[in-house]
Amino acid sequence: MVKVGSRELEMHGPHLTELRSSNDIMHDVEALRARLEADGYLLLRGFHDPGEVALARTSILEKMRGMGKLDRDTELEEGYMADGSKTIFMGGTNEDLPALLNVLNGDHVMRFWDTLLGERSLTYHYKWLRAVGKGDFTGAHYDIIYMGRGTQNVYTVWSPLGDIPYEMGGLAICLGSHRFDQLKATYGTKDSDRDGIGHYTNDPLLITEKFGGKWATAEFEAGDVLIFGMFLLHCSLENTTNQYRLSVDARYQSASEAVDERWSGKKPRGHYK
Repeated sequence: MVKVGSRELEMHGPHLTELRSSNDIMHDVEALRARLEADGYLLLRGFHDPGEVALARTSILEKMRGMGKLDRDTELEEGYMADGSKTIFMGGTNEDLPALLNVLNGDHVMRFWDTLLGERSLTYHYKWLRAVGKGDFTGAHYDIIYMGRGTQNVYTVWSPLGDIPYEMGGLAICLGSHRFDQLKATYGTKDSDRDGIGHYTNDPLLITEKFGGKWATAEFEAGDVLIFGMFLLHCSLENTTNQYRLSVDARYQSASEAVDERWSGKKPRGHYK
């Protein structure tokens, strides 16, 4: 049993299944494009260099220790929460974390996106870095409502910064939700700043009972990535441990298409009306 949003669901039960790895087609760009279109996501194991991810993780934990957020009686790398600490959102350009930017902006990643998109790509300067604490989770949502003022052909890369077993609260996606036309035509047209709207729901079964689909998740390791577009419903499992779940969202798109100005440039403005 794992906690998905506000529900406790059985892994491999009627409501929750395992994400499919796409490592079997990792070097076949046409097959990757077809699977991303069909499934709405790509799970690529070992996409990032695990050593580079480890360096990024260490630099983030050192920053958090300096903020007084880690238990000083435990090993830094384990990321145990200090008493009274909560989830920490460290979104921004993260220029003080060059090891993280090396993972997200490096040649390996950009070459992958140039190849997958078939033209020169770019990544938003703003990165969504999170240290999710015990008891917290992210409700189900489409990303388009947060970054829909440029092209809709933007892709999220969710990278776990360390191993994430089920109990630590990895990502879950609603299979087939990129084809929920009714939801895309309503909730999917909203703008979080303009309309004051955020997550669609904290109840994953509210979605599947209304629109169909099934939830899928996995246990993740440092170096893995989950890639999906702007119209794929996703949420996270609840972190039920005393360790921080470190992860980061980065966004990629074609350099020739319009960019949501809130998230790019030397000093991205972020959310505003």
